[in-house]
Amino acid sequence: MLGKSLVPEISELIAKRDFNALRDVFSDWYPGELAELLGDIPQDDQAIVFRILPAPLAADTFEYLDLDSQKHLLKALGREEVSGILNEMAPDDRTALLEELPGGAVRQLVELLSPDERKIATNLLGYPEDSVGRLMTPDYVAVRPDMTVGDVFEHIRNFGRETESLNMIYVVDDRGKLIDDIRMHEFLFSTMDKRVSDLMDSNYVHLTVTEDKSQAVEVFRKHARFSLPVVNSEGILLGIVTLDDVLGVVEAQDTEDIHKFGGLEALEYPYSATPLLDMVKKRAGWLIVLFIGEMLTATAMGYFEDEIAKAVVLALFVPLIISSGGNSGSQAATLIIRAMALGEITLKDWWRVMRRELISGALLGVLLGLIGFIRIAAWSAFSNLYGEHWFLIALTVSFSLVGVVTWGTLSGSMLPLVLRRLGFDPATSSAPFVATMVDVTGLLIYFSVGALLLSGTLL
Repeated sequence: MLGKSLVPEISELIAKRDFNALRDVFSDWYPGELAELLGDIPQDDQAIVFRILPAPLAADTFEYLDLDSQKHLLKALGREEVSGILNEMAPDDRTALLEELPGGAVRQLVELLSPDERKIATNLLGYPEDSVGRLMTPDYVAVRPDMTVGDVFEHIRNFGRETESLNMIYVVDDRGKLIDDIRMHEFLFSTMDKRVSDLMDSNYVHLTVTEDKSQAVEVFRKHARFSLPVVNSEGILLGIVTLDDVLGVVEAQDTEDIHKFGGLEALEYPYSATPLLDMVKKRAGWLIVLFIGEMLTATAMGYFEDEIAKAVVLALFVPLIISSGGNSGSQAATLIIRAMALGEITLKDWWRVMRRELISGALLGVLLGLIGFIRIAAWSAFSNLYGEHWFLIALTVSFSLVGVVTWGTLSGSMLPLVLRRLGFDPATSSAPFVATMVDVTGLLIYFSVGALLLSGTLL
């Protein structure tokens, strides 16, 4: 809010080229606040702001910007300015930026790095795209078991300034193999002559450099850590992954699942940065599949054409029936997919899930069926809309709702489990897909119940 209120003043200072006043305005700002401000001013002015910031502050602010703004600034800033920002950036944040750029641009930017930073960047980019290696930073503090607490503090003062997290201190042997991790507060409350080996319990958690990012998310969630060490196949400590990096992975995963659940392919870029034609392509595939699926609904309606011709009143309740089934199925699918994502249920729990959803669906169906019956009875008391056989029609709607809602709930809950068993992403059992499937089966249930209860009267 502070940044937005100062936008007119900052824009005026930029127009006047009063850069000294701008430096005074930004002297006490945090990187996150500056990044928020940059999002509120024209892109052409963003480069001007960056040029007056000290290099460390510019690099920290750059890390908070979205990818689209970062790309624009790289084009707008001069070669030396870009070099300063890239060299000051945290290695993991720099890797996240570089892996989103074309190969030619990456090569040019890597050439702007210092020899040490270039080696770090090329090493990180050499790991598989979705691996933990792309997330980690090589800036950490490692100590030896024979060091004293006083030695550790001296080591931190000399080498710990660049590390992203000092919450954990890592213990390695002479080969660099990870053998333990110790929380900082253990050192803070120990005497200076106590040795690191006396604080060790050899009980630590680590990530492997080649494992998938999604597995890192599960490890962080399970052990509630702020950072985790990353080792290679031989156990050599290579770097650390911090919680902020994992939160970015979680956001990307949740975004992808939400897109899939809404019935479209996951977007690779932010909504505003996605080209229009790409947006259409992402949405068209599922829409075509769902459209073809809905054609089956028309086919089902045609199959019961004679029943509808004899009892036109039945057609009045078709939207009510199929929407109730689709809604209950979407609810169940949402609950199960989220529970699977959080590890609350697994494939082994399928029977327990089926039993619970069968009972839940039946109870919900009875509730909606009762409301439907009361509605038809109330209308029939004041009008002849449903004719003399209103009671049978009310029973048909009520029993159909019980069946359709129960079936929708059961289908919505079981489909994610079936997809996971087949090796597919459960999120692809999207709400529109479940609704389309239940629409067709809901019509079959509705008209079958009508044929049974209305035979000899309306049919």
